[in-house]
Amino acid sequence: MIDLYSAATPNGHKVSITLEELGLPYRLHSIDLGANEQKQDWFLKLNPNGRIPVIVDRDNGDFPVFESGAIMLYLAEKAGGLLPGDARARSLAIQWLMFQMGGLGPMQGQAHVFTRYFPSKIDAAIARYQGETRRLYEVLDGALADRAYLAGDYSIADIASWTWVRWHHWAGVAIDDLRNLTAWVERIAARPAVQRGLENPPQTPQDDKAVEAARSMLAK
Repeated sequence: MIDLYSAATPNGHKVSITLEELGLPYRLHSIDLGANEQKQDWFLKLNPNGRIPVIVDRDNGDFPVFESGAIMLYLAEKAGGLLPGDARARSLAIQWLMFQMGGLGPMQGQAHVFTRYFPSKIDAAIARYQGETRRLYEVLDGALADRAYLAGDYSIADIASWTWVRWHHWAGVAIDDLRNLTAWVERIAARPAVQRGLENPPQTPQDDKAVEAARSMLAK
């Protein structure tokens, strides 16, 4: 059994979707980000960085794993799925996972901050992060020109980027003209396991409190 400590964010849903796709049993513990539950001592023992998601593998001596990409790799290796067996294809999947972790997530995250949360509008910052997010979307669109999924077969690489791209409107970045990317977004959204993963946890009014908490923190 896996214990999942998470919230309704792109990084949180990366792990719940992975668990659903792999068919691994898990217990969801929703973390109240608005109340800074992730900063409490008990949580910091699981992840000293104080961020969601975190898993605890009860079948492996209560082993905690933090960082969403590391969790996805751990689960894929544990279950033997969502990663290609061929060494080159496996490397390609991990490369695209790192693309999301090191590029798409941080850049789009900053686009969210400066577009939605920051107490004052800084046009240069908004343009910078929206522009870089759009550039990364174009990289994905180009990669998908000759394949249905990033590493050939559907993998954790697709899940990782999809949970962010689906929020493109929140970053203020349009993708309507990126046909390969929009088709990929729709293809993944239709998967039953993806739909189940998005409900664990679902978006709730509690998430609005987390948004307000972020705005208040940035205003200090």
